[in-house]
Amino acid sequence: METQPKTVSEYLIRRLADYGVEHIFGVPGDYVLQFFQQLENSPLRVINTCDEQGAGFAADAYARLRGLGVVCVTYCVGGLKIANSTAQAFAEKSPLVVISGAPGLSERWRNPLLHHKVRDFDTQLQIFRQLTVAATDLTEVENGCCEIDRVLAAAVRYKRPVYIELPRDLTTATCSCPRDPMPPPEASDPQALREALDEAVRRITRACRPVLIAGIEIQRFGLQQSFLEFVHKTGIPFATTPLSKSTLSEDHPLFLGVYAGAVGKEETRQAVENSDCLIMLGAFMTDVNLGIFTARLDQALTISSASDGSCMAFHRYPDVFLTDFLQGLCDADIVALSGRVPVDRPKLEPSPAFEARDEPITIRRLFACLETVIDGRMVLLADPGEAMFAAIDLTIRHPAVFLAPAYYTSMGFAVPGAIGAQLARPDLRPLVLVGDGAFQMTGMEISTAARFGLSPIVVVLNNSGYGTERPMTDGGFNDIPAWRYSRLPEAIGSGRGFEVFTETQFAEALKAALDNSLVPTVIDVHLDANDHSPALKRLTDALGAKVRASAKLSE
Repeated sequence: METQPKTVSEYLIRRLADYGVEHIFGVPGDYVLQFFQQLENSPLRVINTCDEQGAGFAADAYARLRGLGVVCVTYCVGGLKIANSTAQAFAEKSPLVVISGAPGLSERWRNPLLHHKVRDFDTQLQIFRQLTVAATDLTEVENGCCEIDRVLAAAVRYKRPVYIELPRDLTTATCSCPRDPMPPPEASDPQALREALDEAVRRITRACRPVLIAGIEIQRFGLQQSFLEFVHKTGIPFATTPLSKSTLSEDHPLFLGVYAGAVGKEETRQAVENSDCLIMLGAFMTDVNLGIFTARLDQALTISSASDGSCMAFHRYPDVFLTDFLQGLCDADIVALSGRVPVDRPKLEPSPAFEARDEPITIRRLFACLETVIDGRMVLLADPGEAMFAAIDLTIRHPAVFLAPAYYTSMGFAVPGAIGAQLARPDLRPLVLVGDGAFQMTGMEISTAARFGLSPIVVVLNNSGYGTERPMTDGGFNDIPAWRYSRLPEAIGSGRGFEVFTETQFAEALKAALDNSLVPTVIDVHLDANDHSPALKRLTDALGAKVRASAKLSE
């Protein structure tokens, strides 16, 4: 039990280390310089990026792989620049800690117009209260340690971002917290849990075609082994969603594929939508997960459980939580699937050898080549757009090695995300798939990767603009400046660059990148502006129909 007084900064740094954090991402500024100095003198390593949004995305990716990520910035000009990456972490349940410096309390007398201030001194705090599950300003020093424990516990409990604002004249103030800083996880109501499990077991036992969906919370809460235990015990096949892709190995014999309504593969859709008992564990069904609302799921036939409660059809159990519910299913007496109506599962073929041709490269052929090289030594990061949707059809044979913002879909995640991913898992090399439009937003973070000795392979899908939007509504607004992406390593003085027009050139560039694991590589792949993957065509057809319908209604 911690009772010894410590400074606010010392306590915050120690508690972050207790949660397994080894790196902090950010950009310094005068309101947080003293804390940065203390970080530099601590066991934690500071990774300062080119821009605050890049730091936020890097910390988000770190959180997804490590369990907690931290970004540290200065007041308002830094904090408000990471509002977007914090919003993404909230939407997609990623435990990100945002630390922001702030004007000292002694500086606020008579409400002066200090630099970086927007409206009131608590404006940034009020904004982040809307983007996090817990927020605090450490203005009451005597309660500072308890506040730090409260917000960090909330990040871990809810797998969502939290916010800590640190006035610069209080970083060396002492605080104490006379209680256990590690509160036990919130437990389900025992009676409600028994009732929910009884109802679930009855539904599953009498079902002929039960199907499981492994949602993103299975990965966030580390429940993969419990989920697989239930799969092996019952023989029930399972699917994932775009957001939870690779939560479990996709070469499992009971894996059905990635379900995304009409946007996903037809055999996966049929298996899920024809189920007479759909068991959704840790899933939240966003518009992307539902194939832009093309899904046909019957709630009356659905069991769902997540970190914020459970439902058996239309019967809600708000105090029955995913971890307890899944363990209860594993312990329950449920008859194995043998003897029931079998579910047609997609046949998993081994990745065919890729024979490069001296022909213009296409999206389909590019991903056919990637399919042959992705292995357990890689983490695949995909930016929203063609990169992400084409990647959904890849077979990821190793769990938890695919990262993409498949709900919030903020462009610019993948390149800085690779920094966080490689630092969180140094045993994995990042392979980044990013459109040229997204690269122009945060691609300069490749220099941060080079500075810290990281080695992402960045494949730029160069189709001269915002290719996802063109099939929906096209115009000059979808065009972007032409960059020589392969020359960027030259500009930063580190790494290798390749310009690719043909299949042969791509295969050679990819091999060269894989053979050199010491430096970053940028592969600029020139694609036809009208070339689209099957997955993106399915998506843009659905989106385009919605846009046209909305336009017609407004006439």
